[in-house]
Amino acid sequence: MKISTRGRYAIRVMLDLAEHNTGEYIPLMDIAKRQEISEKYLEAIVASLSKNGFVRSLRGKGGGYQLLRAPEEYTVGSILRLTEGSLAPVACLEHEPNQCERVATCKTLKMWEGAYKVITEYFDGITIADLMVDTTDVGNYII
Repeated sequence: MKISTRGRYAIRVMLDLAEHNTGEYIPLMDIAKRQEISEKYLEAIVASLSKNGFVRSLRGKGGGYQLLRAPEEYTVGSILRLTEGSLAPVACLEHEPNQCERVATCKTLKMWEGAYKVITEYFDGITIADLMVDTTDVGNYII
């Protein structure tokens, strides 16, 4: 599994919005400058975050973006699933129930299910609030 720039940048945007929350909307240009990411690329990312209820947007003067909920309510897993589609390490685990024609005889399925469980539990155990804290013990996992 490889996390794309879209997924990594979405986490950085959410973290930036949480760290710079003053109650005002934060212009995308400010986020782009702080994060050193193309404003054009961030437009697509925040559009997806907004459409899916992660952030609120306001157009025009004084506009920008805000988190809809508290940083504790956003998990890294939820952000990655939104941007990446799935955290499954193999295609057969992307849908429930597993539709693979080899599911009954696959000798590696349990291994892939175990990896998927570890990945999911790890990323779902880390919130944006956890990332705001300067520590190496994020989400009860040592990183």
